[in-house]
Amino acid sequence: MKKIWYLIIAVVLLVIGGAAYAYYQHTVPKSAQELKTVRVAYLPITHALPVFATKELETADGPVHVELVKYGSWPELMDALNTGKVDAAAVLVELGVKAREQGIDVRAAALGHTEGNIIVVNNDINSVQDLKGKSFAIPHKQSTQKILVDLMLERAGLSEKDVQIVEMSPPEMPSALSVGQIAGYSVAEPFGSLAIEMGAGKVFEDPDHLWHDNICCALVFNGQFVDEHHDLAKAFTKAYLDAGTYLDEHPEAQKEISLKYMKFKDPVIERSLKVIGFKDLALTEERYNALVHHMTHIDLIKNVPSYSEFVDQTLLP
Repeated sequence: MKKIWYLIIAVVLLVIGGAAYAYYQHTVPKSAQELKTVRVAYLPITHALPVFATKELETADGPVHVELVKYGSWPELMDALNTGKVDAAAVLVELGVKAREQGIDVRAAALGHTEGNIIVVNNDINSVQDLKGKSFAIPHKQSTQKILVDLMLERAGLSEKDVQIVEMSPPEMPSALSVGQIAGYSVAEPFGSLAIEMGAGKVFEDPDHLWHDNICCALVFNGQFVDEHHDLAKAFTKAYLDAGTYLDEHPEAQKEISLKYMKFKDPVIERSLKVIGFKDLALTEERYNALVHHMTHIDLIKNVPSYSEFVDQTLLP
């Protein structure tokens, strides 16, 4: 009988001890670094360079600590952002707008870059008409690359009935082009420059001629994180915009930071950085309206979120 009582007492003490430890863990003050940490998702492309620069420029006593979280695909990254596994992301702006249309609380603060997209074809393609009956790759249906390809086909009197548009992971595109699996692709750098350096393809259309001042990636926050940590989200946005200015004023830093976060050879990085800018990262209403106009035109979206619904201007410095 005594053994049973001893066992009961031991179990009770364990339960009390566990509860006390859990309470302590919940109430113990977090470190200063934990309190100012922002978890940011990214894919290793030049369009995420301001996020990398924000991390590189942070200081121990600064207002923000950046925790970078690398993903291998856009769907995986968006799932993490939508569910709060990360606080923010450098992501295709169309994916953010689409999520907002679906009722998911995500909010944009700034662009990731200006320009920086590329359209590459194999060396046998000399006109858009040559693409008839062939396959052409894009990274995601909800992307500026998809819009650019549709505009290119439309101007040539073609449509997706004439050219098969396929979704493909950007790292797979250069090799797919080199073996003839696809006739071309539109993508974020440096995956276009990689094919050119390999001798597998050539630059085809200038994206700016298809859509002037086209926008692609943006800094997008999880809405709940903004509500619960507004000052921190705003501090990160300022640090991010400052990093964009730093990149614009220090071209040499663009290459240095790129080589740290993207495993490509110097010539590929150097070429890709010639066609991208980081000075003006404002996601203005004019730019947003142009974006949703194109999205609506090719049926990527039906119920367009208003500018104020998608862009949280309270996060701007």
